[in-house]
Amino acid sequence: MGILENIKEVEKKIENAAKSAGRKRDEITLIGVSKTKPVSLIKEAVGCGIRVLGENRVQEIMEKFDHIEGAVWHLIGHLQKNKVKYIIDKVDLIHSVDSLELAKEIDKQAKKFDKVQKILIQVNISGEESKFGLPKEEVLPLLNEVKSLENVKVKGLMTMAPLGAGEDELHEIFGGLKKLSIDIKEKKVDNIDMEELSMGMSGDFEIAILEGATMVRVGTGIFGHRE
Repeated sequence: MGILENIKEVEKKIENAAKSAGRKRDEITLIGVSKTKPVSLIKEAVGCGIRVLGENRVQEIMEKFDHIEGAVWHLIGHLQKNKVKYIIDKVDLIHSVDSLELAKEIDKQAKKFDKVQKILIQVNISGEESKFGLPKEEVLPLLNEVKSLENVKVKGLMTMAPLGAGEDELHEIFGGLKKLSIDIKEKKVDNIDMEELSMGMSGDFEIAILEGATMVRVGTGIFGHRE
């Protein structure tokens, strides 16, 4: 199947999952994860209606940014402090903030462009040792520190499910992130929004939508398997 057919298939699944959850399709942003993909394929996807592109690596955003028109970029992978300066003027949203040091660096670099950088806090709901992200009990203390940064705006939370997780575990992980976001919203922390929940990838985004995802990160489902 070509990219257009893949996108139509993904769209149909998003639509159906949203309907099952009693939600509207337009509450969910589809992020086309273009890591390792060539510019020609990414252009094709944008031509077929993909408006948001997600990259895991700073290097790839830097290489592709000037070649793609008509899309906004999100950094969805782990971000090192020393790489922030390379992408701060290029990305609309950073999904993977998990420390005060990183948030401060983003704030510092965003100031140079007179920009308020939107970020998500990455949470390790599953407790997997190999995963980046904060344990959920550390999220609120971090938000209480980050809220005073003038050039950073927290828009919500992000998580990744373990590879090979079963349906029950996925519901638990994604439902856990949703619950955490509701708990935080009720605290009414200044300068902190909880409108975005970035969770769900090609194999599990339908369950994520059922549990409240507002952003799903789909690579293989759109572009096919990685080389």
